[in-house]
Amino acid sequence: MAQLDTVTVVGAGLAGSECALQLARRGVPVRLVEQRPTKSSPAHHTDCFAELVCSNSLKSMRPDSAAGLLKAELERMGSELLACARQAAVPAGGALAVDRTRFSQLVGERIEASPLIEVVRREATQVPEGRCVIAAGPLCSDALAKSVGDLVGAESLSFFDAAAPIVDAETIDRSIVFSQSRYEENGVGDYLNCPMDKQEYEAFMEALLGAERVVTKDFEQSDLFCACQPVEEVARTGIDAARYGAMKPVGLTDPRTGRRPWAVVQLRPENAELTSYNLVGFQTNLTWPEQRRVFRMIPGLENAEFFRYGVMHRNSFVDAPRVLDHTFAVPGTTVRLAGQICGTEGYTEAIASGLLAALNTYADLHGLAQVELPRTGALGSLVAYATNPATSPYQPMHVNFGIVPPLEGPRLKKRDRYARYSQRALADLDAYLATRHDLFA
Repeated sequence: MAQLDTVTVVGAGLAGSECALQLARRGVPVRLVEQRPTKSSPAHHTDCFAELVCSNSLKSMRPDSAAGLLKAELERMGSELLACARQAAVPAGGALAVDRTRFSQLVGERIEASPLIEVVRREATQVPEGRCVIAAGPLCSDALAKSVGDLVGAESLSFFDAAAPIVDAETIDRSIVFSQSRYEENGVGDYLNCPMDKQEYEAFMEALLGAERVVTKDFEQSDLFCACQPVEEVARTGIDAARYGAMKPVGLTDPRTGRRPWAVVQLRPENAELTSYNLVGFQTNLTWPEQRRVFRMIPGLENAEFFRYGVMHRNSFVDAPRVLDHTFAVPGTTVRLAGQICGTEGYTEAIASGLLAALNTYADLHGLAQVELPRTGALGSLVAYATNPATSPYQPMHVNFGIVPPLEGPRLKKRDRYARYSQRALADLDAYLATRHDLFA
């Protein structure tokens, strides 16, 4: 077989790492270009592969959820990074959360062990010549963003994104904070819970709303990606908004009172050793001194030490339905995009888009048919949504059952309907994969 041309993959995040590993697995030489540590971004803290810059959770594993269905689809398609995530998993109830350091280490070991992947540590200031995949993420350098914008011939869109703080487990007051997952009767769970009574909650909300912010503007909803809204912006929509969102107390019982708290701040473990926890749903735009002051008002965190404060940054993505084809390629070029720069929002979604970019690039190289995943699936429906010219205006999107084709027959209850969606999707995917031994040998 003739030597294949090298494919350049720009960005060693989730999408880029998955793409590089999948291409190399199929015998394609890869040049993986990563700007860190030469140049970093406002959200990154390391120069590691596949760094998780926000939460450490890849969301639900439930088979009757869209997030769980996507993971099942990726397992069938042989995702490299999902396998690493399972190896690096930490307790998180029904979700797949990872020790982010261990996860990056496992991904790095796979990349560095591949003789077909050349890692180049430098900033890519323009779209490379030849066949390439741009997986530089929503925080790619200004120079590369301009080059991508020039290529697609359309103005890039943008939104604000945020990350939550992480606290030292040893500084959490366990006489107040209790371990319990929602609706578990035995008082033992994968989350720690900081309970608030009504007075504590209202005082906390008042402090949150009055605290100094890094970006001082009052945001419109169109500025913010809904899954990563800063907690203070949620609070700005109403006094009880947080109590019905990230701070909802349902399914939890404070062992000190035997009653459900008025509100709860949940802490999720960051690593397998349980030495650090992140504040679930507490993405924030507050200044670091204000985070220290306000978040120490949370019962049980009065003396908390922060391993990392929350940050807010600006993310960019292209108007995919109008500038990319159904494989996320720029029509008439050998350039393909993958990851959040396409507007497919979410960790697992980024991994999935990197896998698809590799499969379609491999298909290009060998003259094979492009991947046409069933619309009934989590990934197939997301790709269809993100590349449909009728999708307007285009905003970042997670996988969800709102974009899959409806079921035939009478409407079922939600849980039953979602279970049927998953059953149909996996049956359709299995049937499709059985026809593509050229890609999934």
